[in-house]
Amino acid sequence: MKRTAFLTWFTVGHLANDWPIASLWLVVPTVGLAMGLSPTEVGLLFTIVNIGGALGYLPAGILTDYASNRGRLLLVTFWWVAVGYALAAMARGYWDLAILLAVAGMGNAAWHPIAAGVLAHESKDGRAQALGVHAIGGSVAEVLAPLSAGILFLYFDWRAALAISALPTLVLGVCFLPVARAIPRVERKGIRQQDILDFLNTWRQGNGLRVVLMICLYNMASMALLGMIPFYLVAAHSFTAAAAGFTFSALLVVGALAQPWAGKVSDTVGRRPVLIVGNLTAGLASAALVFQPSLWIMLAAMAVAVAALDSIRAAVLAAAIDVTGRREGTTVGLAFVLMDGIGALGSVLAGIAAAFSWLHMFGLAALFSLGATALTFVIAFRRPEQDSSAHADYLSHRLPAATGLGSVTDR
Repeated sequence: MKRTAFLTWFTVGHLANDWPIASLWLVVPTVGLAMGLSPTEVGLLFTIVNIGGALGYLPAGILTDYASNRGRLLLVTFWWVAVGYALAAMARGYWDLAILLAVAGMGNAAWHPIAAGVLAHESKDGRAQALGVHAIGGSVAEVLAPLSAGILFLYFDWRAALAISALPTLVLGVCFLPVARAIPRVERKGIRQQDILDFLNTWRQGNGLRVVLMICLYNMASMALLGMIPFYLVAAHSFTAAAAGFTFSALLVVGALAQPWAGKVSDTVGRRPVLIVGNLTAGLASAALVFQPSLWIMLAAMAVAVAALDSIRAAVLAAAIDVTGRREGTTVGLAFVLMDGIGALGSVLAGIAAAFSWLHMFGLAALFSLGATALTFVIAFRRPEQDSSAHADYLSHRLPAATGLGSVTDR
């Protein structure tokens, strides 16, 4: 129960932190329609937002591994996000909005390597499952925030909808105070240049480089679909903003619920089969969209593709951590840089492809997923028993009893 409470708070914190950025899946296409933007400009806006966020991932990850008070770092992210998106709602033009959303996204980005780093460090014998539980918060935000934004658009313009979307983050910033104090402190470490160089060298060649390429292609496929599907539904099928929000939210439900299960399976049988099935399924479903079947079949294929990619996200992160076996925060920070930095190019490339035709866009997403599948076959993944043996080196940290959260590893 104590471990469950700990994971619950992190999951809810993740939901609140991701809520405003998840609303962008519908807000940005609505901005595009209001400003008369092209698909390329909409895709570029998503890319700028994600590149801005990518700038926050690695520094936050490094701080997680070398700072003592990780709870305080998590608290800062809530306030950064709430204030940042409120300011973005007052942007006057396209580039003002892009820059402000990118800056606000840095705070949201920082939450992920800090929270995931803490969970991975404290759950060495089941890190993918723990990351999967934590990921539910972000996935639920991706399901409910666009739906909420669609409802808000019935009564408000995009500026008010974006400002209101920052309220959950503000509320959790207050509620998370006792939880932040309860997060175990770790020994403060000095940052050595050689440690950073050794870490980066791990990813520049051999197996590390193959994992990097797989992560990039995986998220390029995800960003291509998520960035363009709402715009496609509105532009090609005349969906209203509310209808597109409801449909997009429905597409995300299965993947959100499947993440802990897929993470647990990858902890048990290994990363490779889970990642192959997820990426291959997404690739085939995206390829089916190229043939432009009826709308209902297209929606079903979209749901399969999005769910397949979303469900394996925790396994992708765990595979990255497995490469080093330590420096969890820094590793997760690097993984998110790859996913939301380089991987975010999937949005703008999909926008460029959509300018030719929607068939090109879906075909491009299929190629990204199939490329990630091919790379998964040549990556040397750590065996599940290796993670179990690593747990012997784990030093348990107890949380203050007053918070009712207990030890992170209590079962």
